[in-house]
Amino acid sequence: MPSSRTARAGLTALATGALVLGALAPATGAARAPAPTDVTPTEASDTPTAAEIDAIVASMSLDELIGQMTWTHVYGSSADDASMAASNQARYGVDTPAEVVEKYDLGGVLYFAWSGNTASPDQTAALSNGLQEAALGEDGPGLPLAVTIDQEGGLVARIGPPATVLPGNMALGATFDADLARRQGELLGAEMDALGVNVDFAPVLDLNSNPDNPVIGIRSMGEDPAVVSELGVAQIQGLQEYVAATAKHFPGHGDTAEDSHYGLPVVTYDRATLEEHLAPFQAAIDGGVDMIMTAHIIVEAIDPTMPGTLSPAVLTGLLREEMGFEGIVTTDALDMAALASNWSQQDIARLTILAGSDILLNSPDVDASFEGVRQAVADGEITVERLRESVRRILTWKAERGVFADPFADVSAIDDVVGAPEHLATAATISERAATLLRNDARTLPLDLDDTILMVGAGSGWPERVGPMLAEQGFEVTEDYENGSSPSAAYRARAVAAAAEVDAVVFTSYNATGNAAQQQMVAELAATGVPVVVIATRNPYDISVLPGADAVINSYGTGVVNFHGVVGVIAGEIDPAGRLPVNIPEADGDGILLPLGFGLSFDTTVVATGLDNPRGLAFGPDGGLYVATVGSGSNDGAIVRLDPGTGAASDVVSGLPTYLAPAGDVVGVHDVTFQGRGNMFVPVGLGDDPAARPAGSDLGVLLRIAPNGRTRTVADLAAYEAAVNPDGGLPDSNPHSAAAVPGGVVIADAGANALLFQANSGELRTLTTFGDREVPFAGGTVMAQSVPDAVTVGPDGAYYVGELLGFPFAPGESRVYRVTADGSAEVHAEGFTSIIDLAFDSDGTMYVLEIAEQGLGHAFATGDFEGALIKVTPDGVRSEVADGALVAPGGITVGPDGALYVTTDTLSGGGLGTVVRIEQ
Repeated sequence: MPSSRTARAGLTALATGALVLGALAPATGAARAPAPTDVTPTEASDTPTAAEIDAIVASMSLDELIGQMTWTHVYGSSADDASMAASNQARYGVDTPAEVVEKYDLGGVLYFAWSGNTASPDQTAALSNGLQEAALGEDGPGLPLAVTIDQEGGLVARIGPPATVLPGNMALGATFDADLARRQGELLGAEMDALGVNVDFAPVLDLNSNPDNPVIGIRSMGEDPAVVSELGVAQIQGLQEYVAATAKHFPGHGDTAEDSHYGLPVVTYDRATLEEHLAPFQAAIDGGVDMIMTAHIIVEAIDPTMPGTLSPAVLTGLLREEMGFEGIVTTDALDMAALASNWSQQDIARLTILAGSDILLNSPDVDASFEGVRQAVADGEITVERLRESVRRILTWKAERGVFADPFADVSAIDDVVGAPEHLATAATISERAATLLRNDARTLPLDLDDTILMVGAGSGWPERVGPMLAEQGFEVTEDYENGSSPSAAYRARAVAAAAEVDAVVFTSYNATGNAAQQQMVAELAATGVPVVVIATRNPYDISVLPGADAVINSYGTGVVNFHGVVGVIAGEIDPAGRLPVNIPEADGDGILLPLGFGLSFDTTVVATGLDNPRGLAFGPDGGLYVATVGSGSNDGAIVRLDPGTGAASDVVSGLPTYLAPAGDVVGVHDVTFQGRGNMFVPVGLGDDPAARPAGSDLGVLLRIAPNGRTRTVADLAAYEAAVNPDGGLPDSNPHSAAAVPGGVVIADAGANALLFQANSGELRTLTTFGDREVPFAGGTVMAQSVPDAVTVGPDGAYYVGELLGFPFAPGESRVYRVTADGSAEVHAEGFTSIIDLAFDSDGTMYVLEIAEQGLGHAFATGDFEGALIKVTPDGVRSEVADGALVAPGGITVGPDGALYVTTDTLSGGGLGTVVRIEQ
């Protein structure tokens, strides 16, 4: 990901030592006292030094300390707006937003649309400036405000058009693109800064690992810790070019089945699972995030009795001490039922400060919060120094973030920033890259522009937004809409009748996994025989309960910007490239239907899912597609036969050996190749010194499997490495790929860096070895092993060998070698990255499969295992096939129909692997 162009603004030390101070109140009352004698009140352009901040804090009264820690919303569109006086009176006992700031000496305010704060950019900026003037005026605290908002993009966005509307975090997650995440953060930060907002309560770093989560869902970037970490840090870097970012909701709200707005969720997972949820927060801390927001949830692995917001074990023991966070800790809103229904506001304020919070956010009873803290101080439970610690942290942040130096919005710049063309273009790009095609039976999509369409759906999925967009593409669209999330019987019947008059039906679903009426409507429409295209508009799991749909696309939201990408896919303007940022469970919750990272392009269809670590594959003489599956490490390797038409799977042989290699990966049966009338040859990996091979195991060998399933060892490749060690290096054997040829089998031993030949007569010999060579690394060069892990037979009868290339896994440095039967070797092609397999088609075109197109070093560091399939024509012209559609691919073969068949998710145990078919 790109690095931040600027670090956080440094704390500016002024030669004059001047401060922005109003008169400070004495410790026992609310009246204001003169400023400290060693400083002089000045204009808002002055930034206090650390020593001056200490002087400010030392001079503050108890109520002023509490006030700086209190950030809450105000009712009104301007600082002196009294049109919502009734609401302000009911909550605060005063009439206007400015009076709320002045009454409590607030440290910050929080904007909402429903409180009248965000009607337009100009209005919001004027409100920000008016509130800052009130804060800095003689009746205010004399300190600039934190002006805050929840502008996550997507589902949670307090400011709408003309501000840039984004598809949302899960759509961003479906792009797997850190550069887009950075750009999203930058545009959010720039637009909020233009409105006088200096804190964005974003991004959400929760892992949405629970499909039933009612509050996070598409607000999350996904469930993979590494991906969410990378995208989250990129967003933070972008945001903090302009404003403070806030990582939320610590220690992770993604595995809850209850909404903390309405109840107190409890998560029961163990510490190891908790560590996964903590990973994005640790990445954010390491990346310099300004603030972290707490979650009102009980995490039993840390504190089985208190929610995180009120738990010292969570906020101090875990967040501060274990994870090393030194920034500002803010609560989530204190009016949420998780807390407000179980504790008084007096106790909430007291307990969260004791736990380690710096900010009391949006208390529903600020007077009660003040009362609780005052009483805790009087009782000796909370010390004044504890409050000063938080206020010192808050004021230091205001200095570093530039809030002291310039708290005001430049109203004249709003039109150039808010909704800028480049921002809108970024939102459109995210939408186009996010649209995720999960099913495309019989190549339903794209539709022909001459097709007629019936546009229907659950009202909650906003089909009325999609219909006109399809019409703009040139389709003839019949529209029929009904409000609500559950289509009525009458609406369903109307749609079924209308379907007979069109070429295709487009249906918007909305969390259909919990809606029987939506499921029934799709089933009834599918029964008409007219192709049904479903746009899953909210959480991404609907495909599991809509088996009748011919095509399913996830939009991750109901906004026009979300539908922009989906409509482009339906019309064929966009080849879908989105990938699932979460796993999709089976409808009954038993197993995975589609794995994280799955996504189709127009040329890609799924042959089979549910494979356990699939690797190499080949077509047998019977027309079946045979796949080597490594398993999960408990001698559960297998050769699986697939029907390439239906995907029906059956084990030819199971219980094959597996081994956890020293590098941490599971090795076992890596490939399959056929000779004659059906004898299979299968290399079994080891990935270790032959001396470490478990006694009696069939690791590091070549197996022959007869058509009846009878298995025997025909070559002990590990023993050959121990005895001969062809490359002269440290002994290591990892047979990885094999190609049957007349008279024997050619084997690429990735551990031995050798190409071997096992003759049918029984002789095993070395054809050639592949030596270490210099590759670029860290501004210099290092020696890297070749690691030949792929072999196939070319149209000229020669053997073509692809190399993975060992540490540092240098991108662009892997080669394909041409080796003749006598062992002569030459470089055939180069410039590839982390090659995992090779294949040729009948025209002599070579296909080079890369397991990680940005290199294994990047993949191991980030979890981004997007692979690549490079087509190389006989005259050397290269192009990428199925761009973005292959995650951790492991094997490729060309079918008798000319299509390419590729295994993906080859590093995922637990039945997450797939075989996809790519048309050529």
